[in-house]
Amino acid sequence: MAEPVTPNAAEDDDDAEGGAPNPEGTSRRSRRGKPPKKKRSFWKELPILIAVALVLTILIQQFLGKVFMIPSESMESTLHGCTGCFGDRVLVDRVVYDFNDPSPGDVIVFKGPESWGNAEIAPQESGNFITSTFRWLGSLVGFAPPDERDFVKRVIAVGGQTVQCCDAQNRVLVDGNPLDEPYIHWLGEPNTQQPFEPVKVPAGMVWVMGDNRNDSCDSRCQGSGGVSGAVPVDNIIGKVRVIVLPPSRWGGVSDHNPQGG
Repeated sequence: MAEPVTPNAAEDDDDAEGGAPNPEGTSRRSRRGKPPKKKRSFWKELPILIAVALVLTILIQQFLGKVFMIPSESMESTLHGCTGCFGDRVLVDRVVYDFNDPSPGDVIVFKGPESWGNAEIAPQESGNFITSTFRWLGSLVGFAPPDERDFVKRVIAVGGQTVQCCDAQNRVLVDGNPLDEPYIHWLGEPNTQQPFEPVKVPAGMVWVMGDNRNDSCDSRCQGSGGVSGAVPVDNIIGKVRVIVLPPSRWGGVSDHNPQGG
């Protein structure tokens, strides 16, 4: 027959091992374990936190959204990029066109086709490794121009549509219908647009123009104009969503559809 266990049996076992009950309620065996690890100091963890933040920033801007600096004046006054001023930093949505096609009125950042000339967001080359590294890091968060052939313009017409300029009221026409373009910025006088013959935009391409209509080399003049001035949809990096810097210009970027659709 088994012997009954007394309430003090656990304490007797501890005593049998040469130990005494721990006043804090822990057993002698746990007290003989490894001492608790010391936490790293804040200054030792700081470089790790910075590295993690940098990696996350790179991944987010590579696949979701990227900040671009706008030094060009071709999108005034929707986007500021005037000489000598603090050019706008804009957040570009890199995901939207994975699910939707570009629409008239979208402000987009894109890589210039081979037929296009030098980028408006001009690359800044440097033979100094340290300078180049800091410029690359700065371009990730929009504090330096990216070393790419990038442009910022507004979509005016899409594949299959015919665009031309102008009607008697100085308006661009798409499929024979005049556009409503309240975002146009006129630089000086006269407030007239340079006329061009009808162009049917090829499928899979878009026709883009700058809001600063008389100070923008866009689909009208790049590649000598015509079909060569259209931009492949595959070249589009993303849609400009918001102005993130300077703080005085925080806000969304107009995607008013000039075709009224």
